[in-house]
Amino acid sequence: MKFSTVVRHFFFGFPFVLFAAPALSVPVDLSGWQINGSGNWSLQSNPEPSDSVFQSLNSRPTVFFNGQNSQGTALAGSIEVQTTSDDDFIGFVLGYNDGDLFSDDADYILVDWKQGTQSGWDAGMAISRVTGAIDTCGTCTASDAWQHTGNVEVLERAATLGNTGWLDNTSYLFDIVFTSSNIQVLVNEVLQFDIDGSFQDGSFGFYNFSQPDVLYAGITEEEAPDPDPGNGSDPKPVPTPASLGLMILGLLGLALKRRNPIRQTSV
Repeated sequence: MKFSTVVRHFFFGFPFVLFAAPALSVPVDLSGWQINGSGNWSLQSNPEPSDSVFQSLNSRPTVFFNGQNSQGTALAGSIEVQTTSDDDFIGFVLGYNDGDLFSDDADYILVDWKQGTQSGWDAGMAISRVTGAIDTCGTCTASDAWQHTGNVEVLERAATLGNTGWLDNTSYLFDIVFTSSNIQVLVNEVLQFDIDGSFQDGSFGFYNFSQPDVLYAGITEEEAPDPDPGNGSDPKPVPTPASLGLMILGLLGLALKRRNPIRQTSV
């Protein structure tokens, strides 16, 4: 997902709009990322070295995270469950700090997606705020992480995937924008969450709970759009159609023509 910044100007009295060049995505090197929980996370080298990771175990909650404050970034890539075994949770964490899985002082955002309805929790994707330990009873279905109660407060169900589980051996493209006041999550270029609020800074990471054989691949990062630009422009991503550029050039040409009329001299 590429973002453009809107800038409004006046040229010879005519208002026009400039669109900044799209932000550049760069591959993320996952080799320095950290593991919390009992998952088995192994680095992969496709399509770029160390930009992919595979979690192989059916484990209690586990997180693979970058270990740095990540507000102001937009991350993208793909996620795929490469097995027909099990139907549990995959997803992401935002604003996560080392040890938060086990900490009563945790405060981060969890985006999780379950394939099938089971033991009190429905299939589908949700975004939640976690304010305490969730690795409390292994893979048991009575935990806050499973039931989304207690230390896990559901904020919203996804727009189109709220009650739809992921499919086996299917790759999904994701885009995530993380700022101090806004979080956006897109799956296959469809906006699932656009949440405004006050969010803690912290790491971006991948999340698994009781689901083996999950690949996060082709991870890239870029600067997120400013959620509060202060100039009246739309803080959300704005497309830049090619026809708009032609229209602007036409308006500028008309402005110049009106400012500099051709003077005819008599002979």
